[in-house]
Parts: sequence; C-alpha cells; structure tokens
Amino acid sequence: GSLGQGLSVATGAAIGLKYIRKKPSRVFCILGDGELEEGQVWEAAATAGHYKLDNLCAIVDNNNLQIDGHLPEVKNIYPIDEKFKAFQWETITIDGHNYEQILSAFNKAKRIKGKPAVIIAKTIKGKDVSFMEDAVEWHGKAPSKELAEKALNEIKKGLSND
Repeated sequence: GSLGQGLSVATGAAIGLKYIRKKPSRVFCILGDGELEEGQVWEAAATAGHYKLDNLCAIVDNNNLQIDGHLPEVKNIYPIDEKFKAFQWETITIDGHNYEQILSAFNKAKRIKGKPAVIIAKTIKGKDVSFMEDAVEWHGKAPSKELAEKALNEIKKGLSND
C-alpha cells in the first residue's frame, strides 16, 4: 500500500487479536524512516499506545535517507525515539547491522507488557557496497548487470570479514 498505511493496518490487527479474538499472537510492522513523515503513522502510533498494544512491534529502518534526500534536509523527523515515547511506546535503539542486537531487541520487545514496542534500527543504506553506501541516488534504482555483480562481490567480502 501507500507509505504510512502499514502501521495503521498493523494496529488494527493487533487490536483485533488482543481485544476481540483474545489471541496471544504478535503483529510486526516494518517502516522506513522517511515514512515517518506521514501523519497517518502518528495517528496509528497514538492509537496503539492508547490501547496498550503490547502485542505490536514496529521496526524502523533508520538509514537517514529517502527518495528525495537525507531526512534532515527533506523533513526532519528526529528525535524518532522521543516521538514514540510520547505516544507511550517502549523504544529500543540498535545497530541494525548487528545480528546479536537484532535478536536481543526482538526478545526484549516480546517481554514488554502494557505498551507497544518500536525497534529503531540504525542502518546504512547500501552498506558494504562502495558505490551505493549512503547514496540517495540508489533509492529505487536498479544497478546494471555489471554493477550488480560488483555489489554482490563486495557484500560477500563484507560478510566474510564479520
């Protein structure tokens, strides 16, 4: 769907599962940080906090880029964590490239009671690809076959160094 609608859908699903069906299921929603510029996101965040949706976990890919440029230059949405806290969310900020931190954040989110959780994953768009890293021009643009092969080789090299 359109940017910003995902958290509203997830909030509705979490309300239905928790209060109507009374199921222990959890709902997850992934958001881009540029998507946080949409007002509908904050309406859903307020609703989720109000209804204490501890079965809802949002993950924000906080790479500081959107199609029009760097977030602070386009529309500064910082501080992300404080905005979610204002709507009664538990915030967990992590290095989104660190697998141990990712798993730890999901485990922590699962134990939170009485409010929704948001994992703010600090990432680098195009990480480990020399010509793509933190480069806005690659948002939504496919590389040529040659550049795709170069990117895959650089990613493989980066993974072997971890």
